Amino acid sequence: MHPFNHAASAPDKAALIYPARGLTITYAELEAQSNRCAQQMRAAGLKRGDVVAFLFGNGPEVFFANWAAQRTGLFATSVSNRLSAPDVAYILRDSGAGLLLVSDEYAALAAAALADLPGLSAWCWSCETDRLGNWSELVRTQPAERVGDESPGTDMLYSSGTTGRPKGVRPQLPEGAVDAPTPLTGMASGLWDMDQNSIYLSTSPLYHAAPLRWALVAHRLGGTVVVMEKFDALETLRLIEQYHVTHATMVPTHFVRLLKLPEEDRLRPDVSSLACVVHAAAPCPVDVKQAMIDWFGPIIFEYYAGTETCGITHVDSQEWLRKPGTVGRAVLGQTRIVGDDGDELPPGETGVVYFSDGPRFEYLNDPEKTASAYNDRGWATLGDIGHVDEDGYLFLTDRKNFMIISGGVNIYPQEIENALVTHPKVLDVAVFGVPDPEMGESVMAVVQPAAGIAGNAALADELRDFARQRLGGVKTPRQFDFRAELPREPTGKLMKRLLADEYRARASA
Repeated sequence: MHPFNHAASAPDKAALIYPARGLTITYAELEAQSNRCAQQMRAAGLKRGDVVAFLFGNGPEVFFANWAAQRTGLFATSVSNRLSAPDVAYILRDSGAGLLLVSDEYAALAAAALADLPGLSAWCWSCETDRLGNWSELVRTQPAERVGDESPGTDMLYSSGTTGRPKGVRPQLPEGAVDAPTPLTGMASGLWDMDQNSIYLSTSPLYHAAPLRWALVAHRLGGTVVVMEKFDALETLRLIEQYHVTHATMVPTHFVRLLKLPEEDRLRPDVSSLACVVHAAAPCPVDVKQAMIDWFGPIIFEYYAGTETCGITHVDSQEWLRKPGTVGRAVLGQTRIVGDDGDELPPGETGVVYFSDGPRFEYLNDPEKTASAYNDRGWATLGDIGHVDEDGYLFLTDRKNFMIISGGVNIYPQEIENALVTHPKVLDVAVFGVPDPEMGESVMAVVQPAAGIAGNAALADELRDFARQRLGGVKTPRQFDFRAELPREPTGKLMKRLLADEYRARASA
């Protein structure tokens, strides 16, 4: 299915709702705007296989432009609006973008990024600057009919750069009809019962892979997408009640924020309309997920995947309650665990997680990194560590490059973070290794205290005792530091590399 099907059958149905703007966009309007945008992309000279880049917020232009690219055979590269101008310029250059479209509020950022890209055609969505023309004025002159040479496009997104500079993930360009079913539509309809009656709440920035892809899936299936400009825990509950939201995607950080609301605020809104809440992006602490199931009911679903989409695992609440901590069994590709010697490991043994028989991808302009993601059997990895049990359920330990080796012992920060975040005085935490002259590395924890809690030596001692009781002495952080806020992407992904680099440099000095 495709929005043009729903524009024909239900033209006045709401495709998009922006509560903060008081704005509703129907399927007929979405179809007309995406067609005009597609016509203008063709007029700008873009052909199948070319790249168009977007520097957007969460406004309606995200959907108009992405659906235009999806129906003109283009690679759509959404660029994070949280990046610096040099990093934006790097992505524009690395992706080979032939056109850049920019939300009005990011015109200055775009202009700075374009300083060394004088030949790139760049347009502001509805404003005009010395460097950026007005895209809407051009689009307004185009017909609202579908382009004559429609073909399916796809996204070509960049990783968030938590372990280095952003990497472009280039999938294979789809073939066939633009309204053909996709693996994600099959997953959403088959596993989560998403359909034309669904009200889907989008809680995260739409330049990231999962938020963008699932919102587009909701449109393919004919549902209504309610868009949050920025996540807020209490507002999330209010919107669920107001719009009778049936489906939502979140990350574990959102769960933590929701659970730490005052009980009277948390339990007042009616969330009984929810049929499915899906989470991903990071391992979820067992206690946090259990609390969400206790609150929302057995409607919490989880999947494990990456921007690369070389494989996906999935688990529903009933399965998870039988096997707490699992991220599920493979629904795309086959899960494989590989040891340091390259051999596949049996159930129960920990190694690097690979997927076989999944879609192939490449890191754009980086054949060495692409090669390092595949082994000699053609299996692909995202760099995570874990094990499968005898029933094929995957349990993640951590990312390989976050592992701490202290006195010859492997320590996985995620386990420590999952324990500390359950402490009532902790709102957020990052754990990583810092140089230690005796042990090689020692465990460092940087904590964001809960509101009204002072980060001091007394709290450090309390958290140290808390961790020792749950994890033992080896895994207990030797050092604690406190910050007013930790660096997280708006999606909730912890930018741990930034903290680790800072503290490691300080320790080395």
